[in-house]
Amino acid sequence: MKEATRIPATFDARQILRARAKALARQPERTAVAEASLELLEFRLARESYALETRYVREVYPLKNLTPLPCTPPFVLGIVNVRGRIVPVLDLKKFFDLPEQGLTDLHRIILVQGDDLELGLLADVIVGAWSVAAESLQPSLPTLTGIRTEYLKGVTSGRLVVLDVARILADPKIIVHEEVED
Repeated sequence: MKEATRIPATFDARQILRARAKALARQPERTAVAEASLELLEFRLARESYALETRYVREVYPLKNLTPLPCTPPFVLGIVNVRGRIVPVLDLKKFFDLPEQGLTDLHRIILVQGDDLELGLLADVIVGAWSVAAESLQPSLPTLTGIRTEYLKGVTSGRLVVLDVARILADPKIIVHEEVED
């Protein structure tokens, strides 16, 4: 009986393991799809779905200890103290002329921040965070009318209205410039 020549199994295993280690150590290639996606925070206002880009969202805060401000436009709900920072809160339902539903414990404040401005946007309910391809955004829907179209970034295929936070933060209409005389 002839004995078969055997190749040491450890030689093949080491070579295979080195090749796997090299493959796993490589940096993943960035695809154009990943770079062209938008991370969105979805929320509800008056039974309609809206979203903001998460790059503007600082945090989501429960609606508590709201202090109303006199002599402000109706869409300025008031101010809240968030860990020592006084933040104005806007009611987008009043700003967009949407139907009122009253305040509940489910309401949340989405704290957004731009260049020099931080404010809270009142949301009825936070739904979740999603990623969508930027090129999938469509222009306005026929049902969106009035002031909402000014702040529209686009609409997803699932009819999620994506708001342009940069435009909201840059709008002089949201800044209250009233001074009280002594």
